[in-house]
Amino acid sequence: MDVVLLTKSSTPIIGWFAEILGFIMNLIFDLGITNIGVAIIIFTLVINIIMIPLTINQQKSQKLQAVIQPEIKAIQDKYKGKTDNESAMKMNAETRAVYSKYGTSMAGGCLPLLIQMPILFGLYQVIYRIPAYVTSVRSVFETVATSLMQQSDYINKISDLAKAVRLPVENNDYTIPNKVIDLLYKFTPEKWTTLSETFPNMRSVLETSVPLIKQMNSFLGIDLSVSPWQGMNNINIAWIIPILAGVTQFISTKVMTTNQPKNGEPENEMAKQMQSMNTVMPIMSVVFCFTLPAGIGIYWIASALARTVIQLLVNYRLKDLDIDKLVESNLAKQNAKRAKQGLPALSANKKVIENAKHMDEIEKQEKEDRAKKYEVNAKNLKDSTEYYNKDAKPGSLASKANMVAKYNEKQANSKKNK
Repeated sequence: MDVVLLTKSSTPIIGWFAEILGFIMNLIFDLGITNIGVAIIIFTLVINIIMIPLTINQQKSQKLQAVIQPEIKAIQDKYKGKTDNESAMKMNAETRAVYSKYGTSMAGGCLPLLIQMPILFGLYQVIYRIPAYVTSVRSVFETVATSLMQQSDYINKISDLAKAVRLPVENNDYTIPNKVIDLLYKFTPEKWTTLSETFPNMRSVLETSVPLIKQMNSFLGIDLSVSPWQGMNNINIAWIIPILAGVTQFISTKVMTTNQPKNGEPENEMAKQMQSMNTVMPIMSVVFCFTLPAGIGIYWIASALARTVIQLLVNYRLKDLDIDKLVESNLAKQNAKRAKQGLPALSANKKVIENAKHMDEIEKQEKEDRAKKYEVNAKNLKDSTEYYNKDAKPGSLASKANMVAKYNEKQANSKKNK
């Protein structure tokens, strides 16, 4: 058991998700699916179906963000160029008030995506390390690895083969069986032939195991362990995989963006960046799927097709989504959590929102009030100075004496009035 665990992803969180997804992949093989290409397609479809609730939540969040964004942009425009701490605090308070009005938070739109990311990375780990998670596939490679490790001076002899598949010996300890299996899983048919020539004593084992490995890796006449790119002069059927990967990725991104709600606002920088990514991603898909093993390309195609179909279904379901009901639902969920914590319930908080919308008028009124107060103080000071300087040259000794006399007079009048 320890040997099996060593080949699995050890990255925190991603490795945990890979463990769960690997169990699903192993179950597919246990049900009688022995072809890696078919298993990848079924596996990808199952995972995308499982992720439908996350997809729905993400789409709801995007529709809600489209409604919220104009208000957020108005707040950002109001404080544009204001870098002082007071303005930053006011902007954050008004922004939180807007999100509170709609029963969500500033991180609400990112949460479904953040949940999906480790799942997708874990899925890739399973696809890339199938022998680590699928017992039946591992057993075939383990038979070859066990025989190979019994050969004399095998570590030095496999050095060149390891470098050819980009697994340098100095970074891997090939005295560990799972490391040898990792190496063998990346072998192309040519490398198996080289291995047979390098270790003649393994011929009987290889004659039994290699056909099984080729059968598992063969999909519609394409060897999934080989990258489609073999040079411009070697066009082959595997080229269809990167081409389909680019086309399906393009369709998927179009479906995901075309039906998103528009808020009537001019394009911002983030929207422009998203459009650029939607153009670049299909091109990157083609490049990657030409250079990576064809099995990865099968996954990309299956994943793009599954996302497209699911997105169309989700768009159809949410086309008449009532935003008011969504806000009510969000507030109800938040209030249920707050009730458990002994906190007061949230509401649309219309007074706060109204103040946020009219903050400019409020600030203007405050400035006018301060200006009037300053004018009154200035006038009082001027009147007081004129009173004390009356009938005397300002600054003279007589004016000072007059100031004392008038002060005493003023105090005496004050006492009489009392």
